[in-house]
Amino acid sequence: MSADENRNEQPEEELNETAENATDSEEQVAGDEQVSELDALKGKVEEYQEQVLRVQAEMQNVRRRAEIDVEKAHKFALEKFVKELLPVADSLEKAVESTENTEDAGELVASIREGVEMTLSLFMKSLEKFNVEQIDPEGEPFDPQKHEAMSMVPAPGAEPNSVVSVVQKGYLLNGRVVRPAMVVVARAQDAPKVDEQA
Repeated sequence: MSADENRNEQPEEELNETAENATDSEEQVAGDEQVSELDALKGKVEEYQEQVLRVQAEMQNVRRRAEIDVEKAHKFALEKFVKELLPVADSLEKAVESTENTEDAGELVASIREGVEMTLSLFMKSLEKFNVEQIDPEGEPFDPQKHEAMSMVPAPGAEPNSVVSVVQKGYLLNGRVVRPAMVVVARAQDAPKVDEQA
């Protein structure tokens, strides 16, 4: 090999090295871009996964609320119907009460009373089948959630704020008050008189 050929080969080697270095740095730049693009895509995937989890949780909450609403609708669907039937129960009770102490009135009144008592008993059993309970709080402490005070009277033998008498019985449907019991409440002996006319 001559010196000229040696010189020609040297620039070729340098050119090849420079080209390889350039290719390496281009690959490194391209690799860095791919890494940053990959990181950005990973970030978006995580964000979308969080959104999916939030949507799933929200859908589960909506489903739960809907189930509760349906359950309440089934449980209290009879409320209006029960309210319409309560005057019938009241009338039957009044009929039984009106025939009390009429033993001397004869067999006709006694048989009518017995028939009304049986009808009332059958009616109350039918209401109980649909979870309708009667509130008859005489002698119990006054409960503003279930009772409606009609008046307060002095009652020496009764505890203060207890129910002395029931004007009209109340009713519950599945534990919810359909109609509060109208009651007369015992007033404490030393309590000041309240204007009941207001």
